[in-house]
Amino acid sequence: MNERTIEWLNQINQEFYRITAGSFDESRGRPWPGWDALLPHLPASLSVLDVGCGNGRFGLFLAQHLGAERVTYTGIDSSPELLARARTALHGLNARLEARDLLREALPDGAPYDLVALFGVLHHIPGYTQRIALLRDLAQRVRPDGLLAFSAWRFYEYPRFRERIVPWPDDLQAEAGDFLLDWRRGERAIRYCHYVDDAEYVALVRATGLTEIASYRADGRSGDLNRYSLLRRETV
Repeated sequence: MNERTIEWLNQINQEFYRITAGSFDESRGRPWPGWDALLPHLPASLSVLDVGCGNGRFGLFLAQHLGAERVTYTGIDSSPELLARARTALHGLNARLEARDLLREALPDGAPYDLVALFGVLHHIPGYTQRIALLRDLAQRVRPDGLLAFSAWRFYEYPRFRERIVPWPDDLQAEAGDFLLDWRRGERAIRYCHYVDDAEYVALVRATGLTEIASYRADGRSGDLNRYSLLRRETV
């Protein structure tokens, strides 16, 4: 995918979250059921990097289940509006939040983490090469015996999401699985979403160089809207 297309799609999504931050936050108030499967694999005390943290609900989920004093949380997101909501939700917790554009800025420096999480983000990363590079980079942030957890939104498998597809501009490059979807809750807006098929998913897991210890589907009305992988960095 060329740089012009990447830049345009990135701007489309930044504008999407600026417009829909309120309604998006209201629709994302509860933890995803798929997160429950992570809990048995987590240590009693946890340092976590939440990439694309949105309104901070995964950090709140961890604090509620592990105990606020046991979680050291770093969340990054490109939306100032959602980060403002995250600061309110995580007030009083050991949390650090940063505004970063994954396509234009490096991940934060710091010691490796017990858990690196990437939920609800992959479909917004334009370009196969960029998605592979992101997973490799995240894997390097995991400490020995630590975990990388990520999910892929399988929206294209459901008619209700395919009905929201709008035409792709003729003058912009697209890769297989690239779509523009409209938003029908409150404000109207367009977002870029990529469908990660099975072949690409396997390539993403392989790119991390980590050991997959769990793979499953969860969430949504049907209980299988997201595909998850939990990967461990083995100790030498």
